[in-house]
Amino acid sequence: MNELSKLTCEACKGDDSPLTNKEIGGYLKEVDGWEVIEESGIQKLKRVFLTLNYGKSIEFTNDVARIAERADHHPQLIVDYGAVAVIWWSHKIKGLHKNDFIMAAKTSDLF
Repeated sequence: MNELSKLTCEACKGDDSPLTNKEIGGYLKEVDGWEVIEESGIQKLKRVFLTLNYGKSIEFTNDVARIAERADHHPQLIVDYGAVAVIWWSHKIKGLHKNDFIMAAKTSDLF
């Protein structure tokens, strides 16, 4: 279990700043298999989890949805037959926050 996965998300305010590239680099070392992507100028955290079949993809997606609801922090989930892409970012600040790395660690632990 990753140390980040033991933490709890803090409410993100609209005036919070997205993490700097240096901060992102530090947190990225703590979440194996995750990568930073950029879409429409917004940095996001993405990982594709390979499952054995569609049923396992749906099961994993539902598990991620449950932890997202508990944290009140919701990812983009892309479900495929043998894979689930999970993409975290903080909508209010249009970028990455420590919360995204906490949730990435929790997601990895689920898998």
